[in-house]
Amino acid sequence: MKLILTCEHGGNQIPPEHQSLFEGHEALLNSHRGFDLGALNAARRLADRFSAPLFYSTTSRLLVDLNRSRSHPHLFSEITKPLPTEVKEAILLNYYNPYRGDVEKAIGEAFGENKAALHISVHSFTPIWEGLERKADIGILYDPSRAKEKQFARRWQRKLREIHGDWVVRRNDPYRGKADGFVTHLRRRFSPHEYVGIELEINQKSLVETPEKRQDLVPAIASSLQDILLNA
Repeated sequence: MKLILTCEHGGNQIPPEHQSLFEGHEALLNSHRGFDLGALNAARRLADRFSAPLFYSTTSRLLVDLNRSRSHPHLFSEITKPLPTEVKEAILLNYYNPYRGDVEKAIGEAFGENKAALHISVHSFTPIWEGLERKADIGILYDPSRAKEKQFARRWQRKLREIHGDWVVRRNDPYRGKADGFVTHLRRRFSPHEYVGIELEINQKSLVETPEKRQDLVPAIASSLQDILLNA
């Protein structure tokens, strides 16, 4: 398999032509609503470890969410949803379409090299959601109906637990692997023979806020992934 890494929510930047829309919304941009804290750094470290291609965006999901389908009600945020249709279409043309198109092209090229694409989309999640604490350190999201994804997710969970038995590693948590998202879209575009899509969700508390876990987390993720790839 050819490893391809992506990070759809890597930053909270707003292009100059739209910055006036976000005046007074700085706190929102700097929150988990604006971007996935720590995710891009983790994705870059994984890409370096495996010399793998990394596709990422540093444009805030509050402008347009690259991880949502075009029909999703939260494709545009409450700030950009009221914009005229032609402005929203321009945002899609300039930011959404190129990003997703580049990733689809890379997956197609991998299959052209007689390799299946192993796509890992790197995200982080806020430790508190709607007043409830999320217990997982790492979530591995996949489609249970696709055998290779199911097998891969189980093996990755087991390997991570072997490295750190005290970590909470869950499958399809804190989100469902089949929910609307870029990986779900790509499953429709490519067969299970061509494409294995996994979303890696890392708790921001473990990734950024807890020093003792922060040092070990990404190296452990990389080591466990390497072991699976070597024995695939």
